[in-house]
Amino acid sequence: MQLNPYGEYAVLLAASLANEWPADRAGIEARTREFGMTMTFPEGPDDHARVSEVVQEWAAVVDAPPGAERAELLNEIMASAAAFPRLTDHDGEGWHLHYRDVGMSFAAVLRSVFAVGTALHLTTRGMHRLRRCAAGEAPGDPCANVVVDVTRNGRQRYCSVRCANRDAVRRHRARQASPGRT
Repeated sequence: MQLNPYGEYAVLLAASLANEWPADRAGIEARTREFGMTMTFPEGPDDHARVSEVVQEWAAVVDAPPGAERAELLNEIMASAAAFPRLTDHDGEGWHLHYRDVGMSFAAVLRSVFAVGTALHLTTRGMHRLRRCAAGEAPGDPCANVVVDVTRNGRQRYCSVRCANRDAVRRHRARQASPGRT
């Protein structure tokens, strides 16, 4: 039996949706496939809007300070998304666990997966390893992307090399312009 803990891929999927919201339900489902979810989802007329609400709820966890406040928000989501873990064998994946009930809506499935995955990510890697891009902390910088730190050293601060370079140039120029510099 394979144990599928919904760890890293679930958090990366949530961040991907938060950073680049698909135009329609098909785009959301395509993104789930890109991140390894192979199951089919029941289709509902308001899936796009409901999944958007789930992603916004998850983003509140990202924006909460690491520690007790973040844990409390995530615990509330997990409590409301609670379902008994179930053994399943679909799509040739082999036996694994699902942390959701059968027949749940698309949004409810993603809510459960994001909550459990985020909890596993934060408890195994560290409560600080989920944040917004550090480039966006500078006045006027538009980046508000979510960064899921999966690095070995736990120091990822930027969503991309582009943002890291832009911030480095900004810091360099500020040092060059500081008074007393010769």
